[in-house]
Amino acid sequence: MAIFEEKLKRLAEQLPDVSRDPQAVRTRVEAMEKMLERAFVIPGINRPIGVDSIVGLVPVVGDIVTALMSAYIVFEARNLGMSKLQLTRMAANVGIDTAVGAIPLFGDVFDFFWRSNSKNLKIIHKHLDKHHPDTRTIDG
Repeated sequence: MAIFEEKLKRLAEQLPDVSRDPQAVRTRVEAMEKMLERAFVIPGINRPIGVDSIVGLVPVVGDIVTALMSAYIVFEARNLGMSKLQLTRMAANVGIDTAVGAIPLFGDVFDFFWRSNSKNLKIIHKHLDKHHPDTRTIDG
């Protein structure tokens, strides 16, 4: 049994650190941003909306849930080793979205236009394109 455990240990050491692999992080944050900001299209006006706008309609709980989901994107940025300034800008985007989004009615309209997750994805893309250019993808 010791031989099997040793092989398993060597195999595990060869695997990339998935949580901090730049390509994996790019894929995860792009998927999260799409779900939060562009999952659906409103017929007639062709305006994309996401879970952030929909769940945000539920008072208090919806805003907390979407804030936590948005914070996940900032957490992933931290895994990339982004600067404190970049992380602070991203956290401010989430904070503004959460604070203003909590205001009844006005906050729902604000969520429709203020896309903090898209802004944060742009910050992450800029970092990845500079420090990990091999993770770029071509949109078709």
